Amino acid sequence: MPRTPRLALTVPALCLVAALAGCGNSGGGGTPTATPTATATGAAIARITIKDFTFRPAALTVRPGARVTVVNQDDVAHTLTATGSKPFDTGSIAPGRSATFTAPAKPGGYPYLCTVHPNMKGTLTVR
Repeated sequence: MPRTPRLALTVPALCLVAALAGCGNSGGGGTPTATPTATATGAAIARITIKDFTFRPAALTVRPGARVTVVNQDDVAHTLTATGSKPFDTGSIAPGRSATFTAPAKPGGYPYLCTVHPNMKGTLTVR
């Protein structure tokens, strides 16, 4: 009988450890969920996914000079091209491929679109 109390404490403790281990995101696999706005801070690499002819997230906030990776999960080529003076442009991104660009150094809002499908729009905010 002396083992019963210890076992009664061990099982819940193991369940807690297992639950906490599932809370982290090691960055491996999975499809990112669409959010209306996202923020990339510090040394993190920002990511925009193109899926179903939509930029996800459609609005992203990054620091000046941040690296932004664009992943095309559609079956057709897309671009992510800033409008106006075009401070960034990924060029054509083939299906299943990605491209990376550097966010402008100047803070502000930078609208962008897909030049192949101009109805696809988003905004990069640099702060």
